[in-house]
Amino acid sequence: MLIEVMKSKLHCVQVTEANLNYMGSITIDEDLMDAANLIAGEKVQVVNNNNGERFETYIICGERGSGCICLNGAAARRVQVGDTVIIISYALMDFEEARNFKPSVVFPLNNRL
Repeated sequence: MLIEVMKSKLHCVQVTEANLNYMGSITIDEDLMDAANLIAGEKVQVVNNNNGERFETYIICGERGSGCICLNGAAARRVQVGDTVIIISYALMDFEEARNFKPSVVFPLNNRL
């Protein structure tokens, strides 16, 4: 049996940009991606602490060290610059593997490590 568990989380990062005129996705600083064990193209859930919105999108790499958290395309309508969001990815794994799995959870300060 496979179950879906939290794999990675960037907890309480600030939205730095919302770009409606882009095809879609979330741009994340590559340093933050590395710290949270996230990769380009990975599906993530974004939870907006300011308005309660929850939505899914995929990651594109942002400039390393920039602190960038940019919602692109339609997702830009669900945030405002300065909103606090939580970015979560999940993985399917065997039940026994999941029992011992330790997710990567990162608590950035001002979008920096």
